Amino acid sequence: MRLGFMTACLPEMELEEIVKWAKEKGFGMLEVACWPRVFEKRRYAGTQHIDVENFTEEKAQEIKELFQSNHLEISSLGYYPNNLDPDLESRCFYHEHLKKVIQAAEKLEVKVVGTFVGRDPRMNVEESLEEFKKVFPDLVKFAEDHGVKLAIENCPMLYSLDRWPGGTNLATTPEIWRRMFEMIPSDYFGLNLDPSHLIWQQIDYVKAVYDFKEKIFHVHAKDTRIDWNRLDEVGIFGFGWYIDKVAGTGDIDWNSFINALYEVGYNYVVSIEHEDRSFEKDQESKLRGILLAKQLLEPYIV
Repeated sequence: MRLGFMTACLPEMELEEIVKWAKEKGFGMLEVACWPRVFEKRRYAGTQHIDVENFTEEKAQEIKELFQSNHLEISSLGYYPNNLDPDLESRCFYHEHLKKVIQAAEKLEVKVVGTFVGRDPRMNVEESLEEFKKVFPDLVKFAEDHGVKLAIENCPMLYSLDRWPGGTNLATTPEIWRRMFEMIPSDYFGLNLDPSHLIWQQIDYVKAVYDFKEKIFHVHAKDTRIDWNRLDEVGIFGFGWYIDKVAGTGDIDWNSFINALYEVGYNYVVSIEHEDRSFEKDQESKLRGILLAKQLLEPYIV
């Protein structure tokens, strides 16, 4: 297993600069952000470290040489829009860009693309699954045709009252994952598993590793701390009681989680996803946060 990190939190840095820093600090892999160059107000969205528009074999070779010369690999290309957006024009745009990310991954010989399923927050689970069944088979088939696995992240995308109770991502719980994998029984459709989104839902993130061992294509390392005083004030339907933290500084038991990954035979990346507001004052602060996560996780990685 190897430690890496997601580049989305570093939009002010160029890919070459990030690669050289990652090599210097002893990382093995990078999950590279591939958003289009359009404004997104969502935090840590919109970062583009590889431009997949009109992506050529020559550009792919240039990037492969950059990574090879620095003894690094790309664990996945990441693009996380709402692929079930109720605005059909936006949805179409997202799908077309996601397909370009998949094609770029093929050229780069990267086997995984990370994304969201998405959701119309006005729909209940049953309605959302019906929409998923209409939309996602084509995207998975496209990925499969290009030899690339789609790894869906399990973040509920629930950050404001206008998204309650559904959020803008359907793939949030083991029950829903099972139903999605039954609808699309493809070896190219699986999880980018992030335990930080399970702990605050009171879901056993270690059990999830054992239950979905065949479907874990990629792993995110982000932590969550439960603010019990805030929870006592606002209850589980409130906000601000589960807090994004640098991996190793929250309530996740990383020893148990990573041990479970070893036991089920997972042997790919543990990719640090930095979203800790305590370490995002500036670029240097974010880099310190990534390094702190590395230092705290390294004892579990062999």
